[in-house]
Amino acid sequence: MVVKVYGPAYGSPKRVLVCLFEKEIEFEAVDIDLFKGEHKQPDFLKLQPFGEVPLVQDGDYTLYESRAIIRYYAEKYKNQGTDLLGKTIEERGLVEQWLEVEAHSFHPAIYNLVIQVLFAPLKGAPSDQKVIEESDEKLKKVLDIYEERLSKTKYLAGDFFSLADLSHLAFGHYLVNQTGRGNLVRERKHVSAWWDDISSRPSWKKVLEQYKYPV
Repeated sequence: MVVKVYGPAYGSPKRVLVCLFEKEIEFEAVDIDLFKGEHKQPDFLKLQPFGEVPLVQDGDYTLYESRAIIRYYAEKYKNQGTDLLGKTIEERGLVEQWLEVEAHSFHPAIYNLVIQVLFAPLKGAPSDQKVIEESDEKLKKVLDIYEERLSKTKYLAGDFFSLADLSHLAFGHYLVNQTGRGNLVRERKHVSAWWDDISSRPSWKKVLEQYKYPV
């Protein structure tokens, strides 16, 4: 059966979509309108009790949390499409390490910026300047560490594109293109080159062409 991906317009589901394109896995996108609260409706909550996207249905198998989903498909189809996990256990360890860095250091800061800079105004709510300033500072520190790492390797886990890089695309796009903070990337030579590399992949271009961001 074709994989169903719920909520393709939003950031975290795009993490799943680009992985599926890289792995050459057919899928069907199911729109969920967060602004209308469709993710909080009883039928959806039966599938995803936390009321969040993405969610995938693969036959009788249901899975949520975007990084769990991309790990699942990268492993299940390891020998199909792009190898996103590395060829040795040591490479896999570094992929997992940088995936954790993305989840716990990069993502919280950019997520807060997206909420405060882009979505708060849409909802008619005031932006929290303190949160914005703190998030900017956190991102600068994270990207300084990335700059050091990427001065030694082409990609985060080594000289191969992996889930660790892929996982940055969805919210990195917000950072570079929609929050007025592209300078945080462009002022760092190696981070800038890395971003240009990963964001020019055909898989990501397909995501942007076929599934527009809501903001």
